[in-house]
Amino acid sequence: MNSFKRDNVELPLSSIWLMNSIAEYKGKQELYIKQSPQVLKTLLEAALIESVESSNRIEGVTVDKTRLKPLVFGHSKPRDRSEEEVAGYRKALEFIHKKHQSLKINLETIKELHRLCRGELWDAGKWKEKNNDIIRKYPDGRVEVIFKPVKAKDVSDMMNQLCLIYENSINQFKYPGLYAVACFVLDFLSIHPFRDGNGRVSRVLTLLALYQHGFIFGKYISLERIVEQSKETYYETLNKSSQKWHEANHDIIPWFNYFLGTVLAAYKEFEERSGNIIPARGAKTEIIIKAIEKQLGEFTLGDIERECPSVSRDMIKVIFKKLKKRKKIKCLGKGKSAKWKKT
Repeated sequence: MNSFKRDNVELPLSSIWLMNSIAEYKGKQELYIKQSPQVLKTLLEAALIESVESSNRIEGVTVDKTRLKPLVFGHSKPRDRSEEEVAGYRKALEFIHKKHQSLKINLETIKELHRLCRGELWDAGKWKEKNNDIIRKYPDGRVEVIFKPVKAKDVSDMMNQLCLIYENSINQFKYPGLYAVACFVLDFLSIHPFRDGNGRVSRVLTLLALYQHGFIFGKYISLERIVEQSKETYYETLNKSSQKWHEANHDIIPWFNYFLGTVLAAYKEFEERSGNIIPARGAKTEIIIKAIEKQLGEFTLGDIERECPSVSRDMIKVIFKKLKKRKKIKCLGKGKSAKWKKT
């Protein structure tokens, strides 16, 4: 495909530095995985919730906070279209977590991921039937077309070419693994093969490809949350690297460096959070305490709840009460929105 048409790839020093740093973290990831199982279980639960929430929120799909956990862990059935898509993304993640070793990145897998992500909507798992444009909306109501993806009639052929050339590049070790993944994702987004849901599918495909190259941090740290936190840069670099894509004369480096930056940020967080060996029974307590320690100035119980999505509100209240009794924190008011501070 277009990003794979360069025979001689000369990467800038910035890219090489990022890749070397990632390689160092990858070499240590097995050590982190051997830590307390309870710690990893907590990280896995938190990553699942954050990934589902962030990836859908990037696309403007949101649900009530109180409904998120029941939907993610399958304790509640979806009530509306947004909840169906949230539950669907969770199914797509579980599909990858369980089957990534046996899955091939081909048309069948991509369509299945789209079917799951879209909550099995009428066009789920089907290529787009009409041409679509990538647009930018301005506050004054103006709409600008910033990229014209591949035409609907050419999607099937282009996607087949992309999957074949990606597989060939991997089998022949033509490019570094991370570079090949970045090229694949950029080409997928430039083809824009579905009517809707392309962004979400691109993120689960990224996770799948990283797994298959031995980068397993995405199971414990939400790559989607990191992308959401840098959403403006995400769209900016994607726009830069897609210019002249149709002519295969585009510059992939802005996108590649952004992609490497997100992977490196995830690994740093993985090391920080899994490197703290703590007793199994105290895993969630420690997570709450660390979230409080990170707070600058005053904070609320809700602030800590957002930092610890895998921990129940009741558990957080218990820890607040204990820390207050030990005079580690102090309450500055009353009610749900009461402010707290460290002492």
